[in-house]
Amino acid sequence: KKKISNVKMTLETQAMNLESAAHTASTFQAMSAGTSTMAKIRTEMGGIDSVDDVMMDIQDEMQMADEVNTAIGQTVIGPNIDDDELMEELEIMQQMDLQNKLDTVELGASRLTTVP
Repeated sequence: KKKISNVKMTLETQAMNLESAAHTASTFQAMSAGTSTMAKIRTEMGGIDSVDDVMMDIQDEMQMADEVNTAIGQTVIGPNIDDDELMEELEIMQQMDLQNKLDTVELGASRLTTVP
């Protein structure tokens, strides 16, 4: 009986080792297939140089789209006035308004009669 038990244990150990080897082989095949597929995809893409070219093209197109949007957003009616010119004109108008108020106050003060 002991001999049969030893043979049975050996066969079970061998079966476990075979099963483990089969899993290892299956894992290796999957890894190998994944590596081959990745290499094929990279080759089809043209490598890093091709990817860099595409990324540069995308940046160029985005910049062109921004320039087009800027051009479309410009005023086409009337003169093209920039923000600095508008701010300068606003300051002049505010100074004139302030001067008018000061003139009104001075004129009103000069009309007051002095009390003896």
